[in-house]
Amino acid sequence: MLYYLFTYLDEAYNFPGAQVFQYISFRAAAAILSSLIISLLFGKRWIGYLNKRQVGETVRDLGLEGQIEKQGTPTMGGLIIIAAIVIPTLLFTKLDNTYILLMLFTTLWLGGIGFIDDYIKVFRKDKRGLPGKTKIIGQVLLGLLVAITMYFDQSVIIREKVPMAQEISVNTTEQGPVSRFSLIESKSTKTTIPFIKNNEFDYAVLLKWMGPGYEKWAFLVFIPIIILIITSVSNGANLTDGMDGLAVGTSAIIGSTLGILAWVSGNIIFADYLNIMYLPNTGELTIFISAFVGANIGFLWYNSYPAQVFMGDTGSLALGGIIAVYAILIRKELLIPILCGIFLAESLSVILQVSYFKYTKKKYGAGKRIFKMSPLHHHYQKLGYPEPKIVLRFQIVGIFLAVLTIITLKLR
Repeated sequence: MLYYLFTYLDEAYNFPGAQVFQYISFRAAAAILSSLIISLLFGKRWIGYLNKRQVGETVRDLGLEGQIEKQGTPTMGGLIIIAAIVIPTLLFTKLDNTYILLMLFTTLWLGGIGFIDDYIKVFRKDKRGLPGKTKIIGQVLLGLLVAITMYFDQSVIIREKVPMAQEISVNTTEQGPVSRFSLIESKSTKTTIPFIKNNEFDYAVLLKWMGPGYEKWAFLVFIPIIILIITSVSNGANLTDGMDGLAVGTSAIIGSTLGILAWVSGNIIFADYLNIMYLPNTGELTIFISAFVGANIGFLWYNSYPAQVFMGDTGSLALGGIIAVYAILIRKELLIPILCGIFLAESLSVILQVSYFKYTKKKYGAGKRIFKMSPLHHHYQKLGYPEPKIVLRFQIVGIFLAVLTIITLKLR
């Protein structure tokens, strides 16, 4: 909103300083500062309200150190994160941008599903919350919307290098002679893939066996893959939310990395230097992810050990969904197994634990476990590691994975 206001003031009245709102870097900085302020101020009020209403977490005794002390800690703090993301996004982005609209919808949609789940648990005292199938349906519908928009919306394009073409001529120099190439805009199901020479993969190739014209059927594989990614990452973040500051701190690291990737993908000079696909109009996403990172850091103020508030499913479902959709929009979703390695490890630990237990129970009559407890962070807690140490070490691993994700752009 402020972008349009100051653009009008600049054009109509030549208002001093109004042009600064044309710079993505300025609006990104304003977004992160605003999200920090909102999360800190709103967070304090919201926690006070929740304490007043005695909206506390019900903790089941699993024999974990410090677990009983968490009883009664306010939950539904995810609303703090959502408010600190949505408000700066509305203030500082171009709201006619398809990517921004998708990110706003993702935030509110998954935040809404999580809020309903928390409301049922807290206010209706039903520990089961929203049925798991209902959550999955909500995630699938979001994935369907994102995939269809990306596939059919004419504003969602990439620009590819084409030798000797005439559409858009660009000159670049890099310690050598001038190289000439042209860029053409195209609808595509291409994405970035690590460790491959050209660093690109087209989902349509999976249907090459169909013969000539297979490209027009690319949506048959593109849509299911997008749905799978969104559902998996959203649930992975949900599983990671089991210790004070773990999910939100990890998400801040992931968000910062995605912001860097969006910045270089939306800048024609950086995209050319790194030899990655140039994505027009994705620069606005840098502002959204700045608000996302600021919201996570601001929430960490209250969620760090010992937590004054828990995010609940309101926050965890939204965080995972935001990360997944954002990565898809900047066509870096195949980097998720590296970047979101913490989420992946947490999810795999649960899958392996449950599968092995069922298998051994069926075969031997008594179920056996791989881990002392799942998700993975509780395994280390059972081993006797203090909660703050586990959280910090997981975040250090997250930073390592973030750096590895970035350098994959040059490792081919």
